[in-house]
Amino acid sequence: MPQSLSNLLVHLIFSTKERRPFLRTVAHRAALQRYFGDVSARLDCPVVCVGGTADHVHCLARQARTVTVAEWVKELKRVSSQWAKTQDAALEAFQWQAGYAAFSVSQSLSRRVQQYIERQEEHHRRFDFQMELRKMLAAHGVEYDERCIWD
Repeated sequence: MPQSLSNLLVHLIFSTKERRPFLRTVAHRAALQRYFGDVSARLDCPVVCVGGTADHVHCLARQARTVTVAEWVKELKRVSSQWAKTQDAALEAFQWQAGYAAFSVSQSLSRRVQQYIERQEEHHRRFDFQMELRKMLAAHGVEYDERCIWD
């Protein structure tokens, strides 16, 4: 085949350092979500949707054929952290956690994942980030060491 084609959807999740609630305001979250879309588009990983709460973010995007997930996440976190620090004095100490979780999403379930991401604030009235991530890791069959997953 002379042309390379793909449609790989990735649900990406990561938290602020120590789950500090840097993104308390709707304005901060909305601006960061727009910025995620811009950065991801430049990396050929167009965003389907971004959501989250004061201490973490979810992103559903199409994975580029030429960029690894690790490269995408590293650049997304690097530039968004730098950008956030320039937006408001309340964000001067902004940092992301070192790690991330990335899950493959089938096209047939993409709408369901998108709705889940769009309803993050509602969802987190019942579950905190740590409980949410534990459930997602279990649902996707990801083994982890509880001592090493949080920073």
